[in-house]
Amino acid sequence: MISITEWQKIGVGTTGFGIFFILFGMLLYFDSVLLAFGNRHKLKGTSFFLGGVVIVLLRWPLLGMFLETYGFFNLFKDFFSVAFGFLGNTSNIPFLSMLFRRLQGTSSMV
Repeated sequence: MISITEWQKIGVGTTGFGIFFILFGMLLYFDSVLLAFGNRHKLKGTSFFLGGVVIVLLRWPLLGMFLETYGFFNLFKDFFSVAFGFLGNTSNIPFLSMLFRRLQGTSSMV
């Protein structure tokens, strides 16, 4: 019979918990109801981005890349002001700080 130490028991237990939570997280990540609920207000950006992917696959790469770019900016337009505000606050270079604060605009989460 194989003897198992206490440390090995703890290792097997934590590994089991880790595998369970990874599988549970993947299940929740790919849940169609949660995906639809989280993406409902960004339908325009998602449709342009995925439409661009389809157009690229149909051998119209330039038009598809333009549609993908438009969809990308539509999806992440709220995040850009937050990112530029963060960069403007953290950079110590006066010109870049002024530029990032100007690019931040008026919509800020802070």
